Amino acid sequence: MPAVRSVLVVGAGAAGCATATLLAEAGVSVDLIDIKPDVSALGSGITLQGNALRVLRQLGVWGRVTERGYAFDTLGLRAPDPDGTLIVELTDVRTGGDDLPATVGMYRPDLAGILVDRATGAGAKVRFGTTCTAMTQDDTGVDVTFADGSSGRYDLVVGADGIRSRTRRQLGIDLETRSTGMGIWRVFAPRPASVTRTDLYYGGPCYIAGYCPTGEDSVYAYLVEDAQDRSRLSPEESLDVMRSLAAAYHGPWDEIRESMTDPARVNHTLFETHLLDAPWHRGRVVLIGDAAHTCPPTLAQGAAQALEDAAVLAELLLAHDAVGDELWTAFTDRRLPRSTEVVDASVQLGQWLLDREEGDVPALMARIAHLLAEPA
Repeated sequence: MPAVRSVLVVGAGAAGCATATLLAEAGVSVDLIDIKPDVSALGSGITLQGNALRVLRQLGVWGRVTERGYAFDTLGLRAPDPDGTLIVELTDVRTGGDDLPATVGMYRPDLAGILVDRATGAGAKVRFGTTCTAMTQDDTGVDVTFADGSSGRYDLVVGADGIRSRTRRQLGIDLETRSTGMGIWRVFAPRPASVTRTDLYYGGPCYIAGYCPTGEDSVYAYLVEDAQDRSRLSPEESLDVMRSLAAAYHGPWDEIRESMTDPARVNHTLFETHLLDAPWHRGRVVLIGDAAHTCPPTLAQGAAQALEDAAVLAELLLAHDAVGDELWTAFTDRRLPRSTEVVDASVQLGQWLLDREEGDVPALMARIAHLLAEPA
């Protein structure tokens, strides 16, 4: 018998949907809730590296991901000069294995929809527009009251509700989420025919200017600047700011910039980070994904680490016959060291740019690639 027969998963992002899918497919009764009114996801695009693709294949959605996304195996570095000169094209590491591409770019809401559909198809009962208002637990389960007035009792609650996790606050965990000193502009746009991989430009008015193909007809492009409050800008002002910053970058950026006409396709967020030390659980409530660890997107590992959390947690819950110290020790031993290395490396890459320091980027990237190539 698995350690749990009924589970509540809070948060229908990558971590929550993956957990719900894997448990429901194994016969566990799963309720999956999200405070948002629907499956829509903030953002323009998402970069999924091989270790994320490995879990997506395990979930049974690899076919749909390949249909909607854009796969590639190289990374380009370009100069911030009048021609956007290509300096070098690097072969990327296939961290998910030789039978998976190194990277897939996707429109983020497409991925969100695929994952929710898969969880529903596996048997999870999905409810949007509600959240937990109270949790009371004892040695055998957790009693939960929901915002709509309903209630339920579960063997386990999984808090996969993101960086501002309400579940984490309900557990009384005080975790500092801090800005790393950078902010990022993103836009979703038509894909120029010349964009067939991620290219990065270092220098100019931004720390990084880059783009990633997200489908045959789409790309998301981004500009990384110093952290500042952009929240008071109107959508039209935000578009003007991003177009102005992008004016310094050329090559494919010229075509991307000309297509940037819709303010609704532009968004700005800050780079933030936190890392919860062990344990990630309190009794029969456990935190995963961004609720436990979040990192700036310098390594494009946020969703990948969330998916790995889900896969490991589900594996252990199905392999153990009780929720207890043995299970939680195994979970911590497998997830905390790996997540810590990824978070620290992601922050370090950004800090080198902020300090204008020439750190040993190749060595750091090689170390993380070697780590991620190993199963979680």
